[in-house]
Amino acid sequence: MPVGVPKVPFRFPGEEDAVWTDLYNRLHRERFLFLGQELDTETSNQLVGLIVYLSIEDATRDHYLFINCPGGWILPGITLYDTMQWVTPEIHTIGMGLAASMGSFILVGGEITKRVALPYAWVMIHQPASVFCEDETEEFFLEIDQILGFRQAVLEIYIERTYASPWIIAEDLERDVFMSATEAQAHGVVDLVGFEYENENTGDSLSI
Repeated sequence: MPVGVPKVPFRFPGEEDAVWTDLYNRLHRERFLFLGQELDTETSNQLVGLIVYLSIEDATRDHYLFINCPGGWILPGITLYDTMQWVTPEIHTIGMGLAASMGSFILVGGEITKRVALPYAWVMIHQPASVFCEDETEEFFLEIDQILGFRQAVLEIYIERTYASPWIIAEDLERDVFMSATEAQAHGVVDLVGFEYENENTGDSLSI
């Protein structure tokens, strides 16, 4: 029998008494967001909406995006990535479990110096692929051009946001490359490995 989403007590601003609200709503109020499934249009739109709303509510508070994602569609991934760069709050990304394909793309899109992989997390990068149509017609060749354009954009983002040489990233994107947390750090996909890192703005340690 499914457990469902647990409820926890929370007193909303302006209210005298606490009410029971679902766990994720409570965590969202603290700017903790989660990508824990394949990234599709619905999931991307939900995260984009949350990031934008919370940024409007308070643009001074950092967001923390926890990622355990096996991959997903490239267009929702680029949509989420662009939103992360556009909003004012800095977005910390935390890789746990597996951040693969579009999951690793979102992981590398966090604020530079604030991208973390937990010690036993795995990261996988590869070139983007998509299917917009199934018929071998003129549209098929248009699809190939679009995929090549997306691939170039993803390649440029990885090169811009990692410490690895451009030729290494280009070679890695030709196949599935699995990396441990420390290997992902060496590549520059994440900046830190572990459960605790230093908040550069306040000097306080944040326990993940």
